[in-house]
Amino acid sequence: MTVDDTGSGTGVHPAPDGEPGRDENAESEENPLALRLEQLILGAERRYTPFQAARSAGVSMELASRFWRAMGFADIGQAKALTEADVLALRRLAGLVEAGLLSEAMAVQVARSTGQTTARLAEWQIDSFLEGLTEPPEPGMTRTEVTYPLVELLLPELEEFLVYVWRRQLAAATGRVVQAGDDEEMVDRRLAVGFADLVGFTRLTRRMEEEELGELVEAFETTAADLVAAHGGRLIKTLGDEVLYAADDAGVAAEIALRLIETMANDETMPELRVGIAFGTVTTRMGDVFGTTVNLASRLTSIAPRDSVLVDGAFAEELIHTGEAPASETEAAEAAAAAEKEGKEPPPYRFALQPMWQRPVRGLGVIEPWLLARREAESR
Repeated sequence: MTVDDTGSGTGVHPAPDGEPGRDENAESEENPLALRLEQLILGAERRYTPFQAARSAGVSMELASRFWRAMGFADIGQAKALTEADVLALRRLAGLVEAGLLSEAMAVQVARSTGQTTARLAEWQIDSFLEGLTEPPEPGMTRTEVTYPLVELLLPELEEFLVYVWRRQLAAATGRVVQAGDDEEMVDRRLAVGFADLVGFTRLTRRMEEEELGELVEAFETTAADLVAAHGGRLIKTLGDEVLYAADDAGVAAEIALRLIETMANDETMPELRVGIAFGTVTTRMGDVFGTTVNLASRLTSIAPRDSVLVDGAFAEELIHTGEAPASETEAAEAAAAAEKEGKEPPPYRFALQPMWQRPVRGLGVIEPWLLARREAESR
């Protein structure tokens, strides 16, 4: 959409001459089934142009355009393509700003984060559902024709499930925030950040068929997501051959890393894996993490040996400080001997740390990585 700064006319200009812009008659040229599906999903008919929707919501065309673009919706010229739901969404966002609950910039961020997340979710769901249809319910029906009854049946259930999962995630995220030590910690927090990377993935892309490669990536992402969630971490994002996760506790991050290595090593269909973890201050924005700690974790992953976990000095210190790992095997032996002498159980060290060679890392100076492993008593 192009904003009309004068505030007159329609408020939205058609596409320049020679471009295939959409107009009032565009709807008649669209696929009838696509229009029926849209009405089914949105629960309303098209009634408004962008300018009419903005005016009905009581917001400026400029702000409406910012919200729509943030949500990931394409510019639609002067087409009458919006519904009452679009008007209500604008009204709600603008109302939050007017009430002082959100700044305008924050409202745009809310629109953008929601749009990006749900766009990927919607694409994945519809692809998966249609892929799962091996045979149409009636002879001669195409997948396109099957889509309408499928969406009609799934829509209410998926909507309820989406709200349930979102509330669960919101409760967990809110809990983490209120446990933060101070206001600054809510945004800049101390976290363990880990990257897990498939070794030799670029070579695999040249050898494997696309479908086979897609299945491998999906299996890797599914396994990683399940392990991260099961052991108390948070999956930040997946990047095909790499996953990024975070945890509040270094012991949790270490357990996830070693579980990932062990699980992949036991699967003959999967390539080798390497993991890098760093601990420190992390800036969180829109569900993602940024900062030197994240960069360091990525660098550690790139230099980690195959089927191994490398961690930075701060992460090693955190494991030692919390009693998850001894500073050295000599210290572990001395602690065990002292405990035996006093008739007590030896310290329950879960992990072992081995200092590696110092090496320069581009942009981060000289670092001394530590090789993370399980203690023999803890090996699975």
